[in-house]
Amino acid sequence: MITKKISILLGAAALTVAIATPAVARDQIRIVGSSTVYPFATAVAEEFGKKTKFKTPVVESTGSGGGLKLFCEGIGERYPDITNASRGIKSSEIDRCAKNGVTEIIEVKVGFDGIVFANSKKSDRMKLSLRDMWTALAAEVPVNGKMVSNPNKYWDQVNSKLPHRKIEVLGPPPTSGTRDAFVELAMEGGCKTYPEIKAMKKKDKKHYKAICHTIREDGAYIEAGENDNLIVGKLQANPSAFGIFGYSFLDQNSDVIQGSLVEGKEPTFENISNGSYPVSRSLYFYVKKAHIGKTPGIREYLKEFSSDNAMGEYGYLTEKGLIPMPASDLKKMRQDTQNLVTLTK
Repeated sequence: MITKKISILLGAAALTVAIATPAVARDQIRIVGSSTVYPFATAVAEEFGKKTKFKTPVVESTGSGGGLKLFCEGIGERYPDITNASRGIKSSEIDRCAKNGVTEIIEVKVGFDGIVFANSKKSDRMKLSLRDMWTALAAEVPVNGKMVSNPNKYWDQVNSKLPHRKIEVLGPPPTSGTRDAFVELAMEGGCKTYPEIKAMKKKDKKHYKAICHTIREDGAYIEAGENDNLIVGKLQANPSAFGIFGYSFLDQNSDVIQGSLVEGKEPTFENISNGSYPVSRSLYFYVKKAHIGKTPGIREYLKEFSSDNAMGEYGYLTEKGLIPMPASDLKKMRQDTQNLVTLTK
């Protein structure tokens, strides 16, 4: 009887510990998130799998927003260890994580990327301003002092210097970090060139943001999912169309597609790294500190990703289109990653 009671007490104690500290029983790192960071994470995962005793991590392309949603759902083997993001994590996402027990998050900056507005080499290269891009893709535009549903069907209606070609743009969905960055950098950048709209920002920021950030839904902009390679294929099939995606996909397919000049700047490695190309952004991935020591190999994966061999000026990730950070930034990132420094809101 006493032995039975002890067994029950020990079982209850074990259950309490299991609830307090959820175990991660997987023997393989699971990564989700950005389609832009996906090829870089995949390259590191493959190299990591070859060089170490650990299994090659599983990497899924779910989009930045989709990845962070999965990442923030909880701690334990059912949830991913790492999520890639082509934008910084939002305060609302940090709050969502915290509500589900994901309270210690390590942010790793990967490098830089440019968002390109590309088309097939079978067509002429476009020279666009941010204003042209917004006026072509915004849900509403100013006409005779009033905001109206976008009437522009052809590029020469946007700007008489542009060709008489139907506006057809294939781009990412709202869950994509590329979409978020494009909206903030290109769409808002063009929107605020209209003085009457820029003046709204001080009076009604919410209304200003809605006007600047809302993309039209009448067929001129087509959501093409999270697979950027699919967009590249569709551009080859339709030389009149344009696609929006990260520079790395342009770099990998430069034999068949070309990037438009934006504000006179070509989307090149040099122009993105020096900041002169106007539609550039930082890339990240996020790690659950609670999973380190539970899922085998996370520390070693971080070491491989942040190594000179991968992220250095001549690392294998630059060959895939990653724009590396300056040496001083890379050094600090390595120190923070090695010390498992977590985010503060």
